[in-house]
Amino acid sequence: SGGVDSSVTALLLHRAGYQVIGVTLRLYNLDQEELPSSYQGCCTLDDVEDARRVCGILEVPHYVLDMRRQFESYVIDYFLEEYRNGNTPHPCIACNDKIKFAFLAQRAEFLGAKYVATGHYARIQNRDGSHHLLKGLDTKKDQSYVLYGMGQEELGRTLMPVGWYSKPDIRSLANNAGFPNADKPDSQDICFIPLGDYRKFIKERITPTSGRLITTDGIEVGRHSGIEMFTVGQRRGLGVSSSTPLYVTSIDSKSGDVTIGSEEHLYQEFLPMSHINFISGIPPINGSSVSVKIRYKSPEVPAKFFHDKDNVYLRFANPQRAVTPGQAAVLYHEEEVLGGGRISRFPETSKTSNRPYIHEIHARP
Repeated sequence: SGGVDSSVTALLLHRAGYQVIGVTLRLYNLDQEELPSSYQGCCTLDDVEDARRVCGILEVPHYVLDMRRQFESYVIDYFLEEYRNGNTPHPCIACNDKIKFAFLAQRAEFLGAKYVATGHYARIQNRDGSHHLLKGLDTKKDQSYVLYGMGQEELGRTLMPVGWYSKPDIRSLANNAGFPNADKPDSQDICFIPLGDYRKFIKERITPTSGRLITTDGIEVGRHSGIEMFTVGQRRGLGVSSSTPLYVTSIDSKSGDVTIGSEEHLYQEFLPMSHINFISGIPPINGSSVSVKIRYKSPEVPAKFFHDKDNVYLRFANPQRAVTPGQAAVLYHEEEVLGGGRISRFPETSKTSNRPYIHEIHARP
């Protein structure tokens, strides 16, 4: 990508005796003149040049692959559709799942490459005849959360050497190698929205779904211009004055209703899941204890995992705040990623049931 992590990935593998091919992906179009001086994304001409210079220092070939069409279909369209459905998407997960470990892996085969190596702060360990995904040793940089969609096949053809190092160690290795990007800032925010205004990005591409602002009791207190402008847990920009803080508690894409309430209405004991993947291909034992992250930067919390033929859900040891549909719930056992899924909603039929009804499980082989 032109960043320090992927550059040091190439360095480490080159030193280990691998035949390295540097590949930079062109994922979307950027107007260089409109980018702020503080932009810390990727895919600029400077990023491509940094990648090329690193490959020149290592004396390995460098290619630029055009994947704009795939990125548009599987990341940007997904991003827009999720907001249209009243969800809050996580585009980095979609990019890893569809672009890096699917389309890029296919291109690797065409180039005769056995592995795809990335600069993710995570580790792959092979033991007991299977592949295991572990957290990165640098807990502040750990990226295992966005990789829960990987299966045995993907892990078997992937290398992540950076995960065994701390970020300061990576920068030190880059400096000692004379890399021009050794001190380059890390990418931030949503890479394809360089100005950071995702609401403006959405408005330019889809027609917002307007509707009512209602309380948790169903009382209309106002109107809004689009459900796409809201996310669960949001406090600012609600357009309603109140003597006590109000938050978005739920979003209904069918009716267009955005429900607001006090902070106590944000807490949830159960978490329904859909689009499930387990790295081993086998779900945890029904009723087993797991640790779960419901946001990339949130701490792990204890929960029980439940499933049967048609239902998958978590029950938290303590109710959690702002469980957000569209985000990922990732399950861990100590340092290992078990798998995860997309945070879903309870169907209307589950509200009177003794146990939440959730979607069918989808485990990869």
